Amino acid sequence: MFNEVYDVIVVGAGHAGSEAAAAAANMGSKTLLVTMNLQNIAQMSCNPAMGGIAKGQIVREIDALGGYSGIVSDTSAIQFKMLNKSKGPAMWSPRVQSDRMRFAEDWRLLLEQTPNLDFYQEMVSGLLMDENKVAGVKTSLGVEIKSKAVVLTNGTFLNGLIHIGDKNFGGGRAGEKAATGITEQLVDLGFDSGRMKTGTPPRVDGRSLDYSKMIEQPGDENPEKFSYLDVTKPLKKQRSCHMTYTSELVHDLLREGFDRSPMFNGRIKSLGPRYCPSIEDKINRFADKDRHQLFIEPEGWNTVEVYVNGFSTSLPEDVQFKALRSVKGFENVKFFRPGYAIEYDYFPPTQLKHTLETKLVDGLFFAGQINGTTGYEEAASQGLMAGINASLKVQEKDPFMLKRDEAYIGVLIDDLITKGTEEPYRMFTSRAEYRTLLRQDNADLRLTPKGYELGLASEKRLKRMEEKHEAAEKFVSFFENLSVKPKDINPILEDKDSAPVKQSGKLFKIFARPNIEMNDIRKIEEVESYIQENNLDSEIIEQAEIQVKYSGYIAKEKNNADKLSRLEYVKIPENFDYSKIKSMSFEAREKLKKIQPTTVSQASRISGVSPNDISVLLVYMGR
Repeated sequence: MFNEVYDVIVVGAGHAGSEAAAAAANMGSKTLLVTMNLQNIAQMSCNPAMGGIAKGQIVREIDALGGYSGIVSDTSAIQFKMLNKSKGPAMWSPRVQSDRMRFAEDWRLLLEQTPNLDFYQEMVSGLLMDENKVAGVKTSLGVEIKSKAVVLTNGTFLNGLIHIGDKNFGGGRAGEKAATGITEQLVDLGFDSGRMKTGTPPRVDGRSLDYSKMIEQPGDENPEKFSYLDVTKPLKKQRSCHMTYTSELVHDLLREGFDRSPMFNGRIKSLGPRYCPSIEDKINRFADKDRHQLFIEPEGWNTVEVYVNGFSTSLPEDVQFKALRSVKGFENVKFFRPGYAIEYDYFPPTQLKHTLETKLVDGLFFAGQINGTTGYEEAASQGLMAGINASLKVQEKDPFMLKRDEAYIGVLIDDLITKGTEEPYRMFTSRAEYRTLLRQDNADLRLTPKGYELGLASEKRLKRMEEKHEAAEKFVSFFENLSVKPKDINPILEDKDSAPVKQSGKLFKIFARPNIEMNDIRKIEEVESYIQENNLDSEIIEQAEIQVKYSGYIAKEKNNADKLSRLEYVKIPENFDYSKIKSMSFEAREKLKKIQPTTVSQASRISGVSPNDISVLLVYMGR
């Protein structure tokens, strides 16, 4: 049945698996995507949305490298918002509400049009091994499929256990069975495994809601989009979300079910995501708050199914229903399906290399929730990187890694393999020490040349990026060279309560003032003429504005990154014997021995390794 040997087999077709399969195939590797149900490719198991704080930056980075998540997010969007616009551009984060069914369909169609990619519907129950090297997979029907590399992206399916009140049953998500066999084999091979928990809220019938009692949450007046390519267009029409609140009555009704809650009666022992807690966890941990926000998110353009964001729960369904009916606007709510929690196996990511290849088994890669992360975007970015590196490995090429000052994806992977995680890991802007460099607006400038070198980003994409970069640089130079007279600029400054100038000066300096924006500067005739004559689009205009207003911050952060990156080039020999360094703390020796960092910079970020330990290490290495 499968006589050929594949280059790469990807197990699981969620966000991680879909990106991994696309990347490997687009880089020329003969790839097989194996999943339990081909109807559920890139299923949005939780909320119908892509992007958000720091996550939007990741989607833009995936797109810049040549991945598909940005394109699909655009083609299936029903609303676009740029979050945090009141803050500096390092914090701006794009987010879309998605049409859940269209999202999955668009992903499947893109994958079906990808050369070198085959599909197979079956449950993978184990790995084929050739000593300490992976040699393929075996399925629950006993089919053996050989390959040179395997990427595991099992999501919440590994021994998944679903909880609703005092009921529980095996499943990878509602209506789908769990995957068994893989965890047990990996543990036999020497891997450490653990359990994590995540949850989802009820889905309800939008026709039963009274939106007049809620606060409308429309999209942006001038929506943007995710992909840097012109194959997608910004939305012309959008669907609104709505916001309402829980109350003390709702909380009291929820508390009535706490004795039957698997979270509080000991049935669930694993940790859930700290920054996306269940509603029962919220009212227990934040007992002083008398209400919590709920966001009412439509699941598509035409469906009446609605996602109740903020009401994730594993309480009994009768408790969920009774409490939700006491929320303003939900008095007559009808359920499509109750919320539930799910426990699943994961493998602490300190067992991985920066390439996401496992340290124990050659040619085996992990991506997504199997590594302890939560979120579509985090999973997709790992899938992309695992697919890239699996393909490079079988082609016997150098691995591809992103540093912390190059991408949020670099921060994510470095955090996982260096620090590990004991609770579902979620990306935040605060996790990135170089977030002024890692903005959503410049992901293409940072990463498209790298994607092009890999063979993922097209020449058209590279050319578009280079044209944008050149046009923005010229526009910045225009501001540096244009002098303005007091009579022309002072009316604008006075209108913005900014100190007037007494003599002519360069516009760049005035534009750099915190309260002066591009719309103010465009009132100067020469500026508007330049924009029109050079046909500058909003992307180029925004890029130039950021370069002018934040040039000092960007230069300072770049300098700091350059200083610290020197340690990235100080390599630690493979299988380095830390036990010989007696002047290093015992904890540091143990941590370094376990994680086996590849550079001194990575070693310095390991919890429990002090600056003094790093100094001792450098001396010992003769640096």
